[in-house]
Amino acid sequence: MERYSWAALPDAVRDAVQRHVGPATAVREVERGQNCSIALVVHGGQGDVFVKGVRGVSPQMRWLRNEVAAGGLAPGVAPDVRFCADVDAEDRWFVAGFEFVHGRPAELSPGSTDLELVAATVTGLGEFPGGVAPSLSERWNVSDWWLRWAALTPDPATGWDLDLLTEWCHAVPGLVYGDSLLHTDLHEHQFVIDDAGSVRVLDWGRPASGARWVDTAFLVVRLIAAGHEPRAAEAWAETVAGWPPRSDGAVTAFACYVAGLWSYRAVTTPFPGATRLSEAAQSYLRYRLVEQPRLG
Repeated sequence: MERYSWAALPDAVRDAVQRHVGPATAVREVERGQNCSIALVVHGGQGDVFVKGVRGVSPQMRWLRNEVAAGGLAPGVAPDVRFCADVDAEDRWFVAGFEFVHGRPAELSPGSTDLELVAATVTGLGEFPGGVAPSLSERWNVSDWWLRWAALTPDPATGWDLDLLTEWCHAVPGLVYGDSLLHTDLHEHQFVIDDAGSVRVLDWGRPASGARWVDTAFLVVRLIAAGHEPRAAEAWAETVAGWPPRSDGAVTAFACYVAGLWSYRAVTTPFPGATRLSEAAQSYLRYRLVEQPRLG
């Protein structure tokens, strides 16, 4: 998305922010984040406030509204919400201010001392109910990612049984159904660890309700991308409450779905690190399929 500096914002947007945080005496731009038009740390009468905004009605605007709602879904873990406002400034804007969380991202590489802390945090997240969050089972009702990817990729069938993979994907909606709160995009930069070892979880743009183990499974793929062998990544997952037994086909179906989805997106809507993530997801799927070559 087109990014705006503080100075380039429409007056109406700046005024809306300052009505809530007070006159801005200092502003710092935040480089990370691909789904917003502004990402700024604004220092005003309330101290530092992290301000995000989206110009124009879009999925990104909906995701930012989700972040605001998540403050109530995961209190004490998601950043507190300071304000939110719809603004008419030629185009429609939605802006929100969050508690500015101080700390560093988690380190997920093999041997990291953060891995135990991340496991404890994910265990805690699993205690929250999904509440009004959309159902992941309904969100994942598309099952032909492998066929879509195959249509775009030279020699895609090498080493893959596309009919089997599609069969696994068909089963996913029923297998990820549940009532736990899910983040669905956990990675190292979503965990912020302060000097005291406290952890907050950021960027709740796509929360869902579903099976408790799903966020852990997402992190298994992230660990593989960070250098872990699949077996070691699953050994870490076993330290998180709610992780299914090795024989559970639900995790294999998840691995199949995510590998297909991320492989397709790496081709159609590439983002930084997309190829690395799709390769990690495929590596995890190969590992799972060795012992479960057939559904059920």
